Amino acid sequence: MQVYRNTEFLPLFENAVVTIGTFDGVHTGHQQVLAQMKRRAAEVKGKTVIITFDPHPRTVIQSSSPIRMINTLDEKIELLSTKGIDCLVIVPFTESFARLSGEDYIREFLVRHFKPHTLIIGYDHHFGKDRSGNFALLKEQSVLHGYQLQEISAHLLDSISVSSTRIRKAIESGDLETANHLLGYTFFFSGVVVEGNKLGRTLGFPTANLAKADERKLIPGDGVYAVDAVIMDEPERRHMAMMNIGYRPTVGGKKHLVEVNLLDFDRDIYGKTLRVFVKKFLRPEQKFEGLEELKAQLFRDSEAAREVRP
Repeated sequence: MQVYRNTEFLPLFENAVVTIGTFDGVHTGHQQVLAQMKRRAAEVKGKTVIITFDPHPRTVIQSSSPIRMINTLDEKIELLSTKGIDCLVIVPFTESFARLSGEDYIREFLVRHFKPHTLIIGYDHHFGKDRSGNFALLKEQSVLHGYQLQEISAHLLDSISVSSTRIRKAIESGDLETANHLLGYTFFFSGVVVEGNKLGRTLGFPTANLAKADERKLIPGDGVYAVDAVIMDEPERRHMAMMNIGYRPTVGGKKHLVEVNLLDFDRDIYGKTLRVFVKKFLRPEQKFEGLEELKAQLFRDSEAAREVRP
């Protein structure tokens, strides 16, 4: 998959079959849209082209209501690169871009840069200043600009919208079974291992404290989880692990932490990037009477984590 990060030096896409969206999650609903694109591209002997935006348009248009993303941009690129798509174009979303009229968006953006053979768009797709552009305008302008229009079915669009919302809520509430089912893969996030107070080591459960790589990235709610962990410069090996997210109330913690205990592992990995695949919620975070009670629970958690299969 070729990745382009602006529209200045795009090639002339051959019979471009284009769709536009955030594709956050690249989940099972999105994958049906990708399949529709690939079928159409095969029919017209063309290239599949996804247009997405960075940052998320809502962060520019509605900056007072930030959104946590299922995927970072790099994760989205990685996931899409496995789906058989020819080209991904990441368009910087700016206030001036948001002010384009619907007609200018079609003429100066879509047609000028992509010269689409076919646009695959949902009935509720809106674009341009005040979201004035819509499917009807695209249909009207298709005669003038010579592109064909295919509609993503209302059923599939509703499924995508519901799935994205359900996935976010499921991750936040610890319902990883639902999230992972809708995603079609195990939800993951990454962080750099930083130094902590080393309390876990004294309890026999040394933990890697993670500093999130991207603050816009969604992470699960507080609690203890069964996870797999991959040290990113050793990508071929997964480690069984358990993870705690929260404040560590037993020791009077004041700072919100993400801590990962790699089972049967005792190496210095400070400064390494860890990717965490979140498989199952085990229990809420809770306060214990003392360190011995906490240690006993950590042992039970580790046994429960070992029993969770990929």
